[in-house]
Amino acid sequence: MAVFILSYVITLIFSAHTDKRAFRLRRNYLRVIFFLFNVRIEIRGKPLQETALYVSNHRTFFDPAATCAYLEAFVIAKAEIADYPLINKGAELTGVIWVKRESLISRKNTRETMVESLKAGRNILVYPEGTTNNQQKVLPFKKGTFKEMANLNMPVVPLVCEYRDPVDFWKGGSLVSQFFKQFSKWSTSIKLYFGPKLLSSDGEALRMQSEDWINVTLQEMYPGWSKAFSV
Repeated sequence: MAVFILSYVITLIFSAHTDKRAFRLRRNYLRVIFFLFNVRIEIRGKPLQETALYVSNHRTFFDPAATCAYLEAFVIAKAEIADYPLINKGAELTGVIWVKRESLISRKNTRETMVESLKAGRNILVYPEGTTNNQQKVLPFKKGTFKEMANLNMPVVPLVCEYRDPVDFWKGGSLVSQFFKQFSKWSTSIKLYFGPKLLSSDGEALRMQSEDWINVTLQEMYPGWSKAFSV
């Protein structure tokens, strides 16, 4: 990560920072990570050709990395991650909006930033469960972002990022300990499925449709593949 950041900062002397350049930096970095740690991702579907809010289930810290290798989007992430020196700078350069979930002011400011970013044509990736979850179904989604999308009359796209091995699920502990636990094994198998375009003037309908699609898709993934859930 340090080499990628330093190389990118040097190039800023000659050309301006843009979203496209930042996303390209992120993709190149992730390709190296996937190769080094033998990360295998099965893709189904693809992002829209228009600006949208992408909502996903949340298993571990690696979810945004797995998703953003295939999606050009700003990510709404916990502010605690900003305490990690290299991760925070790389995240800021390549599109992260920090939020302190325990702070009403921070959540309000984040929603405002999200709305302005969407209006400016930037995709947003958010984890509306609010925390990682190791159950078969998602936790109830927070309502705020869906209300905003209904007011904006912009699309929501649900997606699933699921891991084959239960050791990949973050069940507590530090980011560093989870990293070593998750990537000390030979390979990491992930399924990444993009869902349908959802549009509605009713935020609650958007929330429920997103939850339902993700829950149904998770159940469809498990038979014959998952080591975490046998259904």
